[in-house]
Amino acid sequence: MDSKMIEVIEKQSGNKTINKIRLEFAAVSDNESFARMVAAAFIAPLNPTLEEMSDVKTAVSEAVTNAVIHGYENRNNPEDRVYMDCMLQGDVLEVVISDRGVGIENVQLAMEPLYTSKPEQDRSGMGFAFMEAFMDDLEVESEAGCGTLVRMCKKIGVSSWIDSEE
Repeated sequence: MDSKMIEVIEKQSGNKTINKIRLEFAAVSDNESFARMVAAAFIAPLNPTLEEMSDVKTAVSEAVTNAVIHGYENRNNPEDRVYMDCMLQGDVLEVVISDRGVGIENVQLAMEPLYTSKPEQDRSGMGFAFMEAFMDDLEVESEAGCGTLVRMCKKIGVSSWIDSEE
């Protein structure tokens, strides 16, 4: 097993603690719930509200599901990988979900509510709409044949327990 599968990095930036994790996992549907729980555990020290916790878990779930279903076309090949990077800078969470799958030919079209490239699989076409609704910021970068990167940010709570400890 690769010792870099889960990497935790913590460093100081001025008066704010920056905490980062990097997670790599097989692009199989079973790992979607794992990614959600990791993101939830990562923000727990900020004492998020239930709504904030649910928002982050839903957005991560949608991004990972998109990587598995669309990026890797649900092949369930354990060699296909999804990458999740989470960073807390003060009370702001940044989550990046990326893959090296087929990519998105038209990102603008893919982000339209109800658009799906897989209607035969009963996909709702609401993944990006949910990510955008539940997070404060959403950016999607993709290149056909090279993969997709989804960057989401959300301010959590009023203040971090880390800041109150100082």
